[in-house]
Parts: sequence; structure tokens; C-alpha cells
Amino acid sequence: MDLTLNEEQQAFRDLAREFLDREAIPHRTQWDRDESVDLDIIPKMAEIGFFGLTIPEEYGGLGGDYLTYVLGMEELGRADSALRGIVSVSNGLFGKSVLGFGTEEQKQEWLPGIADGTKLGCFGLTEPDTGSDAGNLTSRARKDGGDYVLNGQKLFITNGTWADVALVFARTSDDGPRGVSAFLVPTDAPGFEAREIKGKLGLRGQATAELFLSDCRVPASALLGEEGKGFKIAMTTLDKGRVSVAAGCVGIVQGCLETSVEYATSRTQFGKPLAGFQLVQELISDMSVDADAARLLVWRCADLIDRGEPFGTAASKAKLFASEAAVRAANNAIQVHGGAGFIDEYPPAKYLRDARVMTLYEGTSQIQKLLIGRAETGVNAFV
Repeated sequence: MDLTLNEEQQAFRDLAREFLDREAIPHRTQWDRDESVDLDIIPKMAEIGFFGLTIPEEYGGLGGDYLTYVLGMEELGRADSALRGIVSVSNGLFGKSVLGFGTEEQKQEWLPGIADGTKLGCFGLTEPDTGSDAGNLTSRARKDGGDYVLNGQKLFITNGTWADVALVFARTSDDGPRGVSAFLVPTDAPGFEAREIKGKLGLRGQATAELFLSDCRVPASALLGEEGKGFKIAMTTLDKGRVSVAAGCVGIVQGCLETSVEYATSRTQFGKPLAGFQLVQELISDMSVDADAARLLVWRCADLIDRGEPFGTAASKAKLFASEAAVRAANNAIQVHGGAGFIDEYPPAKYLRDARVMTLYEGTSQIQKLLIGRAETGVNAFV
């Protein structure tokens, strides 16, 4: 694996950082308080290329390799994880599902709008009673002539109230995970309703919603892939989604490190900078090591993806380590800042609140450990 970025990758990372330093970081505190980013930033992010990364040029994207994608996700995590979530779900969970499993007509219908930011997608898998146990979801889709009729409820759906299209997973038979199918559902379809969830601990700037499907009718052409292949689509997509979350967590750790160094070198106590105290240096050194270790795990995943090699276990390792490291780094950053770290005028409090959910969604830390353990032992702990 080549650990040196090429000129294009370095240029994109520099462009992304400069853009986010200007357009996001000065506003993230207010967005967090308002529980919504300013949606005017979406077309600006699209112009930079965030939504078109890894989508082929023939569908309006930039193409590009997966390492460039994770560099973008890291910079978004450093700036505001709410923005990272918007991109990861629309471009990643939704866009990559369509790209990997869609018909040519489905790709032409949805991917150009995803790539240029004029359309947002969401990923409707989690339900009130099925989070980690996604194979037992209860939403249903029944065939009715040339249509499918969907009924059910989804929960914790990023972009849910902003999306133009939802990738909805619903049961077409009672055959466990093999009975789940996937559907591309326009959010203006009759019988589709989205309600925003307020009062979240973190990721407050992105819209998180409940979805309600009540006799929601879509044509048979809305089926993504084959009937009964929805669980496979979801799990395949989530492997890459975990890499995206892990990359965003690298950004959180990096942000915690940078703000802690800035604060510790400018704040004076007992007649010298905080950075001059060994125990403060210990906190900062822990962040620095976690940033490097998490970044290397993520880059390894990107390299495997770009070379077309299996990466599922590597993705679980990266997601597990980076998400837990993000929580550690945010806690350490608050400690470095002291009382200032406890108020939202300084970055660490938001980093901690945003980091905490990273150990939960797209596979909890416990689920990642089960997946890693199964890969190492060959024994399935899920059954």
C-alpha cells in the first residue's frame, strides 16, 4: 500500500479543508444550536465535488478513487459531522446502492441529481424494533399488479425530511433476511410521510427522521435489484458506510487534536503555557497516536476497495477503532480545555456529542466485535 497521496488527492484535501474552514467552521456552533445546517451550503459542497466522489462521470460524478472519498469524509468530520452525515448517506448509502445494484434506468434517473447536489437520498433500514437485527424488519411490500404497495415505519433516518428519494427496505416474504427487498421510493409519493426527530445529543445539524409508509404505491421498476436481495444490498452498502463513518471519526480526532494544541499553547497557567505541563502533553499525545492509527486503518480499507479486494472485516476494525478513538479524543480535548471545554463556544463539547453516536449507528461497537470475532474464528456468534 502506497501511503503517499498523489497530487490530485492532496489537491482535493487542501481544497476541501480551505472550503470548510471558510464555509462551515464559522457557522457550526449556530447550526448545532438551531438543530439545522444552512441548506444553502449543499450546492456549494456539490460544487467542490463532495457529492460526486466515486460516482462515475457518465452519471454526472467526478469518478475518482475511494481514498479521495475518505479524505473528503475526514475533512467533513473535522469541520462538522452533520455535514459528513448528509454526504455519506446521500452519496454513500443511497448513491452507492443505486450504482452497485440499480438498472441503467435507475442510475440515469437518480445518480446525476445525487452527484450535483440537486437531489438528496436517504437510507430507510432501521425500524423502531429492529436496529442491529435488520434481517427481522417488519415493513412490508406486497405486489399489486404492476406495482408494489409498502407499509411500515422507519426510525433514525438521516436526511429523512430533506431527501427527494428514500431507499426503503421492506419484507416481500417471511423468509427471514432472504425475504427482504429494496425499493427506490420518491418522498413525494402518496402514503409517504417523514417527521423530523428533535432533541438529539449530537449530529444536531442534520435532519434525522421517522418515516411512515401507509399504502405507499410505487411501480415495479422501483425495485432495486431482485426480490429477496435487499438484505444483501443493505449489508454490502453498510460495509462501505462503515469506512465513511470511520473516516469522519478520524476527522473528529484530528479536530480535537488541533483545537487542543491551539488552546494549550495559548492558555497560560502557573506562569507557563498549558502545553508545558507533562500531563497535558500526555492527553495531546494520546490524541495524536489515535489520529494516526485510525487514519491508517481507514486508508487500508480505501486501498482494499480501490484494488477490488475483500474489505468487510477491515471496515469493521476501522469503524470500531476510529469511533471509540473519537470519543476518547473528545473527552481528552474537554480535559485540556477545562471549564471552557464544557460550553459550546469551544469545539470539544460538540465533538464529544457528535462522536458518541458513531459507536452506535451503522453497526454498534459490539456488532463490529462480533463481525471481527466471526472472521477470526469462523464461528458465527449471531446464531
